[in-house]
Amino acid sequence: MLENSCIDFIDLLSSKAPVPGGGGASAFVGAVGLALGSMVGNLTVGKKKYSDVENDIKKLLERSEKISIRLKYLVEEDARVFGPLSDAYRMPSGTEEEAREKDEAMQTALIEASRIPLEIAEYCLAALTLLEEYAEKGSTLAVSDAGVGALFCKAALQGAGLNVLINTGIMKDKKLKADLENKLNELETAGTAKAEIIYSRVRRQIQK
Repeated sequence: MLENSCIDFIDLLSSKAPVPGGGGASAFVGAVGLALGSMVGNLTVGKKKYSDVENDIKKLLERSEKISIRLKYLVEEDARVFGPLSDAYRMPSGTEEEAREKDEAMQTALIEASRIPLEIAEYCLAALTLLEEYAEKGSTLAVSDAGVGALFCKAALQGAGLNVLINTGIMKDKKLKADLENKLNELETAGTAKAEIIYSRVRRQIQK
C-alpha cells in the first residue's frame, strides 16, 4: 500500500474498502513521526556546533531506520491480519454447527488482529524514545520537528491501542485478553509520559 502515492493511500483510507484502517494508519503516522526525528538528525550531522554529539546522532539515525522499516511493514501486516477476521464475520451462522465454526474462526483471527496493533504501539514507544534524544541533542533550529514527531507517535500509539481494544473486547480467552490489555496499558502510560516530556521540552526551547 505504501508503494502508492500518499494521495492514493488517503483516498483508499477514506473509501469503503476494509483496509487500510485505523491500525495501518497508526503505523503510517508513527513512521511519519519518526521521520521527523530523522530529519532533525540529518540536519545536525556535519555541523561543527554539534560535533560532540555527532556519533550519538549517527547511531540514532541507524536505530531510526530499523524502526521505520518495521512500522512501514506493519502497515501491510495490519491489513493482512484483518482479512481472516473479515472472512470470519461473513461466515454463515444459521445452524448450531455453523455458529460454532464461525465463533472458532473469529476467536482465532482475533489473536493476530490484536497482536499486530499492539506491536505497532510498541514500535511507536520505541520511536518516542529516539525522538526524546533527537529533541535533546539535535539542532535547535529543527527542534520543533522533534516535538511534532513526538505528538504524531503518541497519537499513533493511542490509535493502535484502540485497534487492540476493539478486538480484545470480543475475545473469549480471558487470560490472553488481560495480558494484551495490560501490556497496552503499560505502553500507553509510558508513551504518554514520554511524549509530554518531549513536548514540554520543545515548547520551553522555542519560547525562550
